[in-house]
Amino acid sequence: MVVTTTTSASDEHLHCTFASRYARTSLPRFKIPDGSMPKEAAYQIVNDELMLDGNPRLNLASFVTTWMEPECDKLIKESINKNYVDMDEYPVTTELQNRCVNMIAHLFHAPVGDDETAIGVGTVGSSEAIMLAGLAFKRKWQAKRKAEGKPYDKPNIVTGANVQVCWEKFARYFEVELKEVKLREGYYVMDPAQAVEMVDENTICVAAILGSTLTGEFEDVKLLNELLTKKNKETGWNTPIHVDAASGGFIAPFLYPELEWDFRLPLVKSINVSGHKYGLVYAGVGWVVWRSTDDLPDELVFHINYLGSDQPTFTLNFSKGSCQIIAQYYQFIRLGFEGYKNIMENCMENARLLKEGITKTGRFEILSKDIGVPLVAFSLKDDSKYTVFQISESLRRFGWIVPAYTMPPNAEHVAVLRVVIREDFSHSLAERLVSDIEKVVRELDDLPPRASVKTAHVTVDDLHRGKAEHPHLKKSISETERDICSYWRRISDKKTSGVC
Repeated sequence: MVVTTTTSASDEHLHCTFASRYARTSLPRFKIPDGSMPKEAAYQIVNDELMLDGNPRLNLASFVTTWMEPECDKLIKESINKNYVDMDEYPVTTELQNRCVNMIAHLFHAPVGDDETAIGVGTVGSSEAIMLAGLAFKRKWQAKRKAEGKPYDKPNIVTGANVQVCWEKFARYFEVELKEVKLREGYYVMDPAQAVEMVDENTICVAAILGSTLTGEFEDVKLLNELLTKKNKETGWNTPIHVDAASGGFIAPFLYPELEWDFRLPLVKSINVSGHKYGLVYAGVGWVVWRSTDDLPDELVFHINYLGSDQPTFTLNFSKGSCQIIAQYYQFIRLGFEGYKNIMENCMENARLLKEGITKTGRFEILSKDIGVPLVAFSLKDDSKYTVFQISESLRRFGWIVPAYTMPPNAEHVAVLRVVIREDFSHSLAERLVSDIEKVVRELDDLPPRASVKTAHVTVDDLHRGKAEHPHLKKSISETERDICSYWRRISDKKTSGVC
C-alpha cells in the first residue's frame, strides 16, 4: 500500500523570514488565510506589526501596571493555561483567590474576625466589580420595596459627574437612572451635600470615588456618611454607600491610614478595587468585597456542579485566566504592608517632583491635589496660542503618551493634561518628561498664533481677489506658507530623542 503525504507551508524550512515570500505579501485583514505559514514567520510578522504600538512604560495615560518582577512573570507564564472557573480541578488557585479576598477585606477594615472568611470575589477588573456591586444594591432595594408594597421599577444611583464610564455602563445595561452631581471649576469631585440632596426613595446607593480619574482626588466619604446617616434617620430610607476605590484602594491604607473612607463607616456596604492598578498586577484583575453576607443577596449567587463539585459563583464572566489572581497573591506576600507602603511613597515623591518641574515652567496651573492618587493634572494658564491637545500630540514625538481631555459638566471649558505616576516611573523619567514638555512649549511658542494659521485656510479665488477684499489677511498666502514651512524645517533639523 502506497501512502501519500503532503507538506504544508508550516513545515517548510525557513532560513530567514525576510528572505521568504511572507515578507512580500499583504497580511490577512478580513478572512482567515487558506494556507498556513512557518511559526517563525508568523511570530516575526506579528511582532513587527506590534512595533507600531506605543511603549507601555511611557503610557502615562494609564493607571494599569506595566511592570512586574521576573519571578512573577514566570509564575504568570506557568499558570496562563489554567481556567479559573475549574475550581475543582484547580483548588489551590481558588484558595489563593479566597486568601486575597480576606487580605483586602481586612485592609479595608471589614467587620470580620481573624479566622472568619470575608465576602468578596475576584473579577476581570473594577468594571465587572462595579456591575456586581450595583446588582446587589438593586436587588436589595427591589426586595425591600416589594415587601413594603411599593413600586420598584425606577431605581436610581447618585454619583458625581467625574465617575468612570463603567458606572454609565452599569446604569444603561441594568436599567438604573444615573443621577450625577455636576462639577464646577476648581471643584472636580462629587459634592457630598449636593449628592445627599439628590437622594430619594428610589436611590439604591450613593457611589463615592476614592481617587478620581480626572484629578486623582479622594472624595469625602466620611462627610457623605454623616450627611446620609442624618437623611436616613429623617426619612427612614436607609440608603447605603458604595466606594469605588479602583485607583485609591491600594494607596489610602498605606499612605493615609487615619483617613476614614472604608468599612469603618457604617453606611459603606461594598468596595471595589483594581488589582491591576496600584495592586501592582498586570491588566485583568479587580476585586469587590462586601461588609457582610447580608449585603449580597443569595439569589445572585449561582451554584454549579458540572465541573466536578458544588461551586458557588457570582460573576458576569465564566471562563477566565487564573494567572492574574496568582500574581496578586504573589505581590501580597512578596511586598507585604511595608513593601506596598514604600512603593506608594516613591510614587508620591516622583509625583511631587514632576509637579514642581511643571510649575517652574510658569505655563501651567496644577489641578490635582497633594492627597490622592499619585498623578499630576495640569492646565494651560494661557491657551490663546495653543492648546493642551497640541502639547499632548507633540509629546508623542518623544515617545510619551500623555492624555489631554476636557472636564465633565459643568466644567467642560477646562481642558487638562494628566500624568499618572506608576511604580515604574522613576525620578529620572520625571526629569526627562519635564525637559520634553519645556521643549514642546518652546516650539509651540514659535508657531504662528492660531488665528494667523486659520487665515491660511482660504481658496484660490481668495488669492485672486487680493487683500483689498480681505483686510483680515495680514500676510499673503504664500508668505504664510513660507512661515509655516520654515518653522517645520527648523523642527525637523533638530536632533531629538524622539521615537521614530
